Amino acid sequence: MNDTIHPEAQPFMPKQAYSRREFVTTTLATGFALAVLPDAQATVINTPLDGLVAGEVKIPVAGGDMPAYRAMPDGAGPFPTVLVVQEIFGVHEHIRDVCRRFAKAGYLAVAPELYARQGDVSKLPDVKSIVDTVVSKVPDAQVMDDLDKTVAWAKGTGKAATDKLGVTGFCWGGRITWLYAAHNPKLKAGVAWYGRLVGEAKPPITPRHPLDVVAELKAPVLGLYGGADNGIPNDTVEQMRAALKTAGKPSEIVLYPDMPHGFHADYRPTYRKEAADDGWKRLLAWFKQHGVN
Repeated sequence: MNDTIHPEAQPFMPKQAYSRREFVTTTLATGFALAVLPDAQATVINTPLDGLVAGEVKIPVAGGDMPAYRAMPDGAGPFPTVLVVQEIFGVHEHIRDVCRRFAKAGYLAVAPELYARQGDVSKLPDVKSIVDTVVSKVPDAQVMDDLDKTVAWAKGTGKAATDKLGVTGFCWGGRITWLYAAHNPKLKAGVAWYGRLVGEAKPPITPRHPLDVVAELKAPVLGLYGGADNGIPNDTVEQMRAALKTAGKPSEIVLYPDMPHGFHADYRPTYRKEAADDGWKRLLAWFKQHGVN
């Protein structure tokens, strides 16, 4: 297997490339991550599989095969393509259902398990354990390359119209959405749900953050944020807005008043149906406006 780094990943690369690792996670976990089960809500959305082709797939990436969840309409295609980037809880049932929602809307959606080399977060008991044990060890450069490989895999199936490519992500994946929009010149649009915008540079894992790459954005991003998010202060959202305006980038940020972090996560107490539904409608309209349809 060719383990060379994709040239477009270079802006996010540390001086020394991330080390090759064996895959710790070789298949997707079922259900919800252990860390969210104590707070799981009865509001969980379960999108039916009728009319869809959905399930686990394997994506060839540096070091092995990465598990992923793919959903698409049951038809010839090719379909506009969306990368769905996980929360810190990995590709558990909520992220898989988001893929099915996209498939119902006519997309091929794929969510790669981007922590597969570092660990299985589905069995860790709490957020701190997940961050300390796994998430803090996942290099941005690795993620960029894995997403590129996911696009290449999707194109190779003959079912994906990767010239109509979008990306969306939640929490950890929201931050990655901004970074990927600065990374891939073939991306049409992104939608970031409450992804962190600023932070301390910690090479080689997280050398830069969304605010640092505004000038390099290659696709318009719609940011969906909560005004009562304890982890993403409103002033950082305003910093991002100002930076986007200064750079002349056609991205937008919606700040929902009084909404907490995770307002789209229907399985958690933070879920707010009105804001979640509005955000989803905005996402579909944003993708349509920018050619991901």
